[in-house]
Amino acid sequence: MTPATLTLPHRLREQFPPLAAGRAYLDNAAGGLLPLRAIEAITAHLMRYGATNAMPGHLPGAEILALKHRARAATALFLNAQPEDVALAQSATALAFRLSAAFARLWGPGDEVIVSGLEHEANASPWRELERVGVTVKVWHARPPEMRLHADDLAELLSDKTRLVSVTAASNALGVTVDIPAVAAQVRAAGGWTMIDAVHAAPHTLPDVQAWGADFVMFSPYKVFGPHLGALWIRPEHRAHLPWPKLSFVPDGDITGIEHGTPQYELLAGWLGTLDYLRELGESEELTRAALVSAYARIAELEKPVAERLISGLAGMENVTLYGPQDMTGRVGTAAFRVDGESADQTAARLTAAGVDVAAGHFYAVQPLKDLGLYPEGVVRVSIAHYTTLEDVERLLAGI
Repeated sequence: MTPATLTLPHRLREQFPPLAAGRAYLDNAAGGLLPLRAIEAITAHLMRYGATNAMPGHLPGAEILALKHRARAATALFLNAQPEDVALAQSATALAFRLSAAFARLWGPGDEVIVSGLEHEANASPWRELERVGVTVKVWHARPPEMRLHADDLAELLSDKTRLVSVTAASNALGVTVDIPAVAAQVRAAGGWTMIDAVHAAPHTLPDVQAWGADFVMFSPYKVFGPHLGALWIRPEHRAHLPWPKLSFVPDGDITGIEHGTPQYELLAGWLGTLDYLRELGESEELTRAALVSAYARIAELEKPVAERLISGLAGMENVTLYGPQDMTGRVGTAAFRVDGESADQTAARLTAAGVDVAAGHFYAVQPLKDLGLYPEGVVRVSIAHYTTLEDVERLLAGI
């Protein structure tokens, strides 16, 4: 594959083997597809190393240790961060619970945490755990019907007791986006920290922890066309003061202390393969921040007409209720809807029988669906990626 071939969406799609089955895959919010080079990198690692661990005493172990360092550095590049501030583990949820354990050793009665009303439970349940040590948890509800967060509602909740505000960059259920720099600035002015869930935003918008101004940011490489991994960035001035549970020999503040156990080295190799795919999508010979910015400009260009057709098509159907914004203002290409006279499960089953794969349920987005009166039954969710085509969306609309 050369950069020139990437101008053709069908040639780009050839990099993702599951698309060859001819189905319309519209559940990218649950997990993206992997490009060939990521799949090949995982296979090559297992063929060469098996389950060999990182050990300084022999050559294969030293090579695997170097792989771990490359994966951390490349993930930091993806986040616009420094490697020593980035943790990689099996999931963002696991990392959030480990961070919560550190907070539980710092905070107690009289301290407060605010959870946004758009959250996936990975950025809600870990902070509700703090109620066990006396921390008060408040909810910053989104305003229906568009389910947007408003700064004045947050202002009413903030106080000198606020320790943390958790907020998503994009709702995994509704596709609603949030002005993260503005929220982080508002919370910082009140003396609190911000925890950003970038899991759903990261496939569509390149994260930038420097521009966002947050204190903690997590995302999942497997939503960004990589294997099943989670990542967490911690603002450097916080690391030394966060007492997360760790192995005894790991120094305080060392990011590896929150990773807990042996890394999934083959998946780190696969994630590097994904980043190499993004490097080429950005038409660069080297993996740089500029290459990733260029790749995401291409992603935005590819997604724009598809997302617009998805939202306008659903909003224009008389037998469909589309939740959240009714156009592409302040959203990504994810839509939650219900069809009149059908449960979400029935709609999804009918569509998958026709070769159109969508999701049904609540997707761990408990609070927003409770506020819409749709929990626990949930909604039908459609979510695109940059390899989704207009034809995929037309198949969906025709199937509905």
